Amino acid sequence: MSSPAAGGSAPGAGAPPGPDWEELLTAACRGEGLAAAYQPIVDTARGTVVGYEALARFPGYSEKNPEAWFSAARAHGRSAELESAALRTALAARSTLPPNCFLTLNVSPELLTAEEIRSVWRSEGNLGGIVVELTEQTPIDSYVGLEPDLNQLRAAGALIAVDDAGAGYAGLRHLLALRPSLIKIDRELIQDVDRDEAKRALIEMLGTFAGRVDAWILAEGVERVEELDALVSLGVPLVQGYYLARPAPSWAGIDLDLAHRLASKPPVTHKAAIRDVLESATTATTAALAAEAFAGNPALQSVVLIGDHLRPVAVLDPVAAGLGMVSPGMRVNLDTPLSEALARSMTRAASSRFEPLLVTDNAGRYAGVARMERMITALAAPGG
Repeated sequence: MSSPAAGGSAPGAGAPPGPDWEELLTAACRGEGLAAAYQPIVDTARGTVVGYEALARFPGYSEKNPEAWFSAARAHGRSAELESAALRTALAARSTLPPNCFLTLNVSPELLTAEEIRSVWRSEGNLGGIVVELTEQTPIDSYVGLEPDLNQLRAAGALIAVDDAGAGYAGLRHLLALRPSLIKIDRELIQDVDRDEAKRALIEMLGTFAGRVDAWILAEGVERVEELDALVSLGVPLVQGYYLARPAPSWAGIDLDLAHRLASKPPVTHKAAIRDVLESATTATTAALAAEAFAGNPALQSVVLIGDHLRPVAVLDPVAAGLGMVSPGMRVNLDTPLSEALARSMTRAASSRFEPLLVTDNAGRYAGVARMERMITALAAPGG
């Protein structure tokens, strides 16, 4: 877990003298004096906590500032050891994570290939409900070398996030290369967004981009109610920051009045959105169970395969279910505009171009399907 795990905390006092760091780091890398705090991530549409970001803390030492610790670890060649210790500390509470919530963990991309970090993922096994945030404290010229590790994380069920989008080295080129499932917007873009039209326009652009690549955006560092209201008006689905809740032991909620404020706001609507054509569908948790559903109902044309944490995986036809062939389907959010969803659908391979779209809520949970026929009909209707 790298220095962004400080969660925006102010710089602490000067670091202890250099000679002390070797002993301090050796102890911390064993997990001694190391703890985790968890900051809630909130769904703006429902006013509920849908995830938590794990942040490293050092309560057992006089130096409390995480930035000082991770800087010292880089200087002493102990970054992989300290990040792996922080990851294990954060994951210790994973078994008690509330239902339908995800957990985000900060990792320096240059350390993804380190054996210390790989061993953390191996020890966890199934990574469903885990979001790996790639923080960028140093420039990464190419992610090609990281692809095997990223692919393994995704295969184990983890989602990939880019932290601090719009700042530092997290540029559009890297967003295109990584195709993350979650894009965290940097605090610099969130600060005073209610007073800055240029920032609003850029956040809208990132939201459009996220929708096209099947991702969500998360605004972090929300510190004023006016910022929150502006983000809600822009349709930003996920928010995080001191105004909503500070980092705390697992698993804190948010103020009930704030939750009601969010839940009672009218939803941001588009001219025509996916939720307008949402349909239910038969679901199964394995291809074998899907094949049984087809066998029991010859009129059935498709079955939705559901993975861990109610995440939709694929749309199966009888042939695919019988052969156990699973190709990930295209997912869209309930509030994705129909025109945007159709445009994305046309980028699919010809063989799957007209498959139903998998529809999710803001937490990535399965909500239903959207058939191409209904989407086209809705757009063609007067006023659509």
